[in-house]
Amino acid sequence: MASRRVALVVFTVLVLVVVAIDQASKHLALAYLAPGDPLPLTGFLNLTLVFNRGAAFGFLNQQSGWQLVAFSLIAVLVLVYVAHHLYKEAWRSPATVIAYALIGGGAVGNLIDRLRFGYVVDFVDFHVFGWHFWIFNMADSALTVGVILLLGVAALEYRAMRRAGVAGRD
Repeated sequence: MASRRVALVVFTVLVLVVVAIDQASKHLALAYLAPGDPLPLTGFLNLTLVFNRGAAFGFLNQQSGWQLVAFSLIAVLVLVYVAHHLYKEAWRSPATVIAYALIGGGAVGNLIDRLRFGYVVDFVDFHVFGWHFWIFNMADSALTVGVILLLGVAALEYRAMRRAGVAGRD
């Protein structure tokens, strides 16, 4: 990025866009879908409203409620880390700024749900040959794409460092 200031503006705008898309889509899902009643869109995609009190893939969904506090705290810690690292050094890499914005926007979108409802609203249900992937939402999608992008950036940086002889050879 041209400057730390530009990177922070791009980061903030992208976080707000992700949160807006996530919250708008969840609002529509809550308004037009009945919980657990699939609405088929294609041969591989349904909209199915579910409420997830756990983490990704329904992990810890059936617990007594402690996970609300734990996952909310994790989301806040991720946001603090991302903002700090972005401000200190990651602002130089446009791909990292975008990845962090997707991760931050996804974390904020799901945190809003946890604080507002006590659970996360999920509704995107992909399926193939009768096997249903986990039901997710736009925040989950942003988080996933952000992590994949961040891993790609890290792999490319490591490869460049190895070529330059900076990284140790394994």
